[in-house]
Amino acid sequence: MTTYQGFTVTEHDDGVRLITFSRPERLNAMTQGLKRDLIEYVTAAQMDDAVRVLVFTGSGRAFCSGDDIGSGAGYRTPPDTVPAIAPGHDSALGTVNGLRVYSQGLNVALRNLDKLTVAALNGPAVQTGLSLALSCDFRVASTDARLGSATLRFGLMPDEGGHALLLQQLGLGRTLDFLLRKRIVDAHEAHDLGLVHEVTTPDELLPRALALASELANGPQASMRMLKRAVYVAADATFANALEDIALRTGMTDHHPDVREGMAAFREKRPPQFNG
Repeated sequence: MTTYQGFTVTEHDDGVRLITFSRPERLNAMTQGLKRDLIEYVTAAQMDDAVRVLVFTGSGRAFCSGDDIGSGAGYRTPPDTVPAIAPGHDSALGTVNGLRVYSQGLNVALRNLDKLTVAALNGPAVQTGLSLALSCDFRVASTDARLGSATLRFGLMPDEGGHALLLQQLGLGRTLDFLLRKRIVDAHEAHDLGLVHEVTTPDELLPRALALASELANGPQASMRMLKRAVYVAADATFANALEDIALRTGMTDHHPDVREGMAAFREKRPPQFNG
């Protein structure tokens, strides 16, 4: 296990990495230092061929309760291994810079990751925690989970990108209802809304999330990563652009060894052995 600012990383089989937020006394609220380390880790994972799937979860009773705005000092924790960067938020321009570099930067890093991601929601996922969960490809929720933005309770905005991520999941009308009415929903309502893919018991949450991660990790990685990227591109593109994008990607994947293995396994009536 490797320890970073506010989270640990544990290696599992098949290229699965479990990222556990480790500030239970603050309900895993995020600091600038945590966000910076996490952006660095996600960037490293993109470039590491040994990594296939990232799983995010929290320690204690929360997944992530948002930004650490209560303690103040924790918000400015400097990185341990590189020189500190100014936290921003000390002026109008500082707030814009802080959002772009840290809060929005974390969700951009996750969405730009070709490797697959799973959020295992063990408890409340609020504000930044909700946005991080929605930036992942899959979400498995414990019955203890609660999901919401609720920034308007403080007169604040979902400035890390939560509004856009919710819009992709809920559509316009339900996003306005969710945000403007400051809703926080339980796991079953989140499932009904399409915010999570599966609801399970607290004891089964991590085994289920890791089983899903292992399933994903053993699929044909090149095609899966290309397909993930194609789906996200299609969400923001015209139909014509989506067709062109997936045609170009298919030109690469059709000639990958995994396709030859998949076809051979089909003919020979055996399970394929991808990623050789």
